Amino acid sequence: MQDFLFYLHLGWEHIISLDALDHQLFVLALIAVYSYSDWKKILILVTAFTIGHSITLALSILDVFRVPSDWVEFLIPLTIVLTSLDNIIMKNQKQTLMRANYYLALIFGLVHGMGFANTARVMIAKSQSIALPLLGFNIGLELGQIVIVAAILIILFLSLNLFKVNKKDWILFVSSGVFALSLKMTLERIPF
Repeated sequence: MQDFLFYLHLGWEHIISLDALDHQLFVLALIAVYSYSDWKKILILVTAFTIGHSITLALSILDVFRVPSDWVEFLIPLTIVLTSLDNIIMKNQKQTLMRANYYLALIFGLVHGMGFANTARVMIAKSQSIALPLLGFNIGLELGQIVIVAAILIILFLSLNLFKVNKKDWILFVSSGVFALSLKMTLERIPF
């Protein structure tokens, strides 16, 4: 049980800590097009991200493949750039964008899972089984994402209802901000 709690905390920190800006920006870009009434769809969306993240993490821990860390550090913010750019370009096609985000969450979750793979490989290699550490980590990750989603939805609710922000303006503002920050990270991490 102690190992499970350790990995649960590790998963929580992986998404909540100040060092997790890339994950937080990705979640923000993914859910920017949704409304607070879409909370069930959003939970499915972040779970798709966790599934993608888990698959890559498990394959990396099992040493099925390795990707150089400089490429991973470049690809992670690039996924955020593409997601936020998709929001900007398709802001008038909300239903299509919402459907596409499920695939983006799953596919880009695969990329994000590589970001923690090297650390996890070293930590979990000494364990007899990867199941308990992965379960704990993923539950911690999922709980952290739910907290981030809840905070974003509260801000969205206040923006739309208290400050009367237009939903399309919200999508454009949030996605443009995420695009700018993630583009800066991407350009700083070009591996060649």
